[in-house]
Amino acid sequence: MTIDPSTPVVVGVGQVTNRPHTEGDGTLADRPEPLGLMLDAVSAAVEDCDGAGPGGAAPLGRSLLARVASLRIANPLSWHYVDPGALLAEELGIEPAQILVSTTGGNNPQMLVNATALAIGRGEFDVAVVAGADCHYTQAAARRHSDRPLLPWTVQAADTPPPTPFGSDRRGTTRAEEERGLDHPIHVFPLFESALRAHAGRTLPEHLAYIGGIWSRFSEVAAGNPYAWLRDPRTAEELTTVTESNRMVAYPYTKLLTADLQVDQGAAVILCSAAVAEAVGVPRDRWVFPLAGADAEDHWFLSHRADFHSSPAIRLAGASALALAGSTIDAVDHVDLYSCFPSAVEIAAAELGLPLDDPGRPLTVTGGMTFAGGPGNNYGTHSLATMVGVLREHPGTTGLTTGLGWYVSKHSIGVYGTEPNATGDVAPELLPEGTVVETAAGFAWADPQVAVGSLPQCTPDADARGEVTVETYSVEFARTGSPERAVVACRTLEGRRVWAHVSDPDQLAVLVTEEGCGRLGTLRADGEVDLR
Repeated sequence: MTIDPSTPVVVGVGQVTNRPHTEGDGTLADRPEPLGLMLDAVSAAVEDCDGAGPGGAAPLGRSLLARVASLRIANPLSWHYVDPGALLAEELGIEPAQILVSTTGGNNPQMLVNATALAIGRGEFDVAVVAGADCHYTQAAARRHSDRPLLPWTVQAADTPPPTPFGSDRRGTTRAEEERGLDHPIHVFPLFESALRAHAGRTLPEHLAYIGGIWSRFSEVAAGNPYAWLRDPRTAEELTTVTESNRMVAYPYTKLLTADLQVDQGAAVILCSAAVAEAVGVPRDRWVFPLAGADAEDHWFLSHRADFHSSPAIRLAGASALALAGSTIDAVDHVDLYSCFPSAVEIAAAELGLPLDDPGRPLTVTGGMTFAGGPGNNYGTHSLATMVGVLREHPGTTGLTTGLGWYVSKHSIGVYGTEPNATGDVAPELLPEGTVVETAAGFAWADPQVAVGSLPQCTPDADARGEVTVETYSVEFARTGSPERAVVACRTLEGRRVWAHVSDPDQLAVLVTEEGCGRLGTLRADGEVDLR
């Protein structure tokens, strides 16, 4: 088939994982900073354009690098750079006309790729790089070290011009939610997990074994991923059993059921137009096509969600992207779901129509954020880089990747293949009502936000008192191993949502041994709920 010269293609991917030193092998100060890992990842992507191994000659990749017009960075969270893109461009010796740096959110790498594919398809530029890195392992190790070594990482002058931002920087929670303890992901995602358990009708032990099984299968995939931070496969029992090295963090999540942010990893992707790829001479078997993408947000604040076991935005964005790619979820061969916690995977799988235990189609190609690693904002770049490798190994197949920001709030989906998008105009009835669609040279993007926004939402009532019903809850554990405090989402008699907390040790013990969802209680003026 004839390919539009402006068709966007991924031609190079690179990843780097800088594992801990063995004893006596270097110091913390010797370890690369995020900028260094970004540089290494882009260099690896340059080599990948030629199919060269590490350190190999890469004239094709270097030719593309010299033509980069847009440099797009997933902002590092482990170190503050005023403009990491400007630093990276200087290290690479390039002068891109445009530098974008993302806001916080795991959806941003995929969202950047969606936007980049559209821009290339429109002819706005013909070569771009998406890159990111984080070094939370080294940063945390320096804080823990008895000598508290200073890391000689790059500091830009205070008057450095800021870059052009990309993405939404809206707060993830209301002040009322934060005051009740919803201030970090580890305190929020257990709300979804408890709601999923109650919705499925599982007992607490049954559900713990269930999510342990999901994560065990992820660890098996990570064992085959050379870039994974943890490559030892784990059983469900190992992942869910509380030990000295696997403490309970927030029920039902042990440490090994949460994303591992303390990693040093970087990844990069090079995209260009088909015309440039052909002119430079990138072999056709290196090309992977972004076929379609979609971006959407659920009702933004937790207080307004209709429930805590679903995500209409994932459902509608997924349906839109697949329709634009001329595919269905059953026809997708490879999947990588954003995996900060089991609940994120369970919700996405249910909304997309994916079975959780299909041995022929795992829900990750990397091994997920506990085992492959959760490098801040940049996991999505690793996800795509790995997916590109999988697709190249299996010509004629397609893959789907997802990104998630904040608290099941921001969502980005991409569909990829080794052949260009052959679909024409998509019938409107295949898309959610009001969906905005943009197409450019074989790539199509959807925004179903109108449909998401029209769906029912809950009304919060911060002043509620008296009789309530527990909707879901999250129990935070102290490092001593005891439940310390619970954040509880309750419904009033009128159906409004109110946030409460539980601090009584006896009631906390009940919440981690018996089902608390659906339990009645009395909400006091101080925000404490007395359960019955």
